[in-house]
Amino acid sequence: MVKFNPQTDIPELEGKVIFVTGGNTGLGKQTILYLAQHNPRKIYLAARTASKATSAIKDIKAAVPSVHITHIPLDLTSFSSIKQAASLFLSQETRLDILINNAGVMATPYSLTTDNYEIQFGTNHMGHALLTKYLLPTLEATAKLPGSDVRIINVSSLGHYAAPTAGIIFDQRTLEKKHTFTRYGQSKLANILFTRELARRYPSITSVSLHPGVIVTDLYASIAAYSVLGWLLAIYRFLAPILPGHYRDARGGALCQTWAAAGARKEELVNGGFYKPIGKLGGESRKAGGDGLAKKLFEWTESEFEKKGF
Repeated sequence: MVKFNPQTDIPELEGKVIFVTGGNTGLGKQTILYLAQHNPRKIYLAARTASKATSAIKDIKAAVPSVHITHIPLDLTSFSSIKQAASLFLSQETRLDILINNAGVMATPYSLTTDNYEIQFGTNHMGHALLTKYLLPTLEATAKLPGSDVRIINVSSLGHYAAPTAGIIFDQRTLEKKHTFTRYGQSKLANILFTRELARRYPSITSVSLHPGVIVTDLYASIAAYSVLGWLLAIYRFLAPILPGHYRDARGGALCQTWAAAGARKEELVNGGFYKPIGKLGGESRKAGGDGLAKKLFEWTESEFEKKGF
């Protein structure tokens, strides 16, 4: 486990441009706050709801008045919205040093995105994959600049262990028959596989996926205090913050992705690697280990974009 203090262990980010999805709340907002304290040239906060983005930017600027943050409207369930978001960014920038694909949904009822993908797979994988596709030329161009250190951080989860036995079920309608956590697991497995193939195809860019940790919230307080489960959960809630990879709030939960984005030295990171808090390489399931499945998913994803004109 790496000892990491975002206040002291992140180098100056002067001149760097950063793009974070889901930056209006939770881990994304906290990650931006950590990075903002180290003088990046500009941070782009991508989020669907303008009012929430504006509120988050206000909070961050209250803590770091000098930071330059711009909201990019982005709905990851819509390919059209993703294209517009990328176009808006590219109209303002010619470089991109750090892309953090942080946003995501979890354990939702079965539904389809605008483009007919299961909502978790469509948001967590397809949406971020299309955004990354549009930004890759700028990432590659930045990687050619002297002294560059370009990174793509894909936030996955140990929840990928719940993915189907086959790894990825490509028929989106068939997924309706699967449990919501199985669908979530598939989407998070896709993040790991996509990262591995990105690293293979674009070696000038450092691409990693990671599990941010378990974040303990007040959810447990809603469990009946007098049930056996309630007592067990109460004990867990008390102990969890001292367990490895468990955090009481976003300040801890954002550490691993912040470390991967800017705290770790380039030579410390394994391109295509999967990390657990903080900085532990490995721990992915056997389903995530096959380069054949990573290649198949990448090519299938690209073909889906082409069929829909993106």
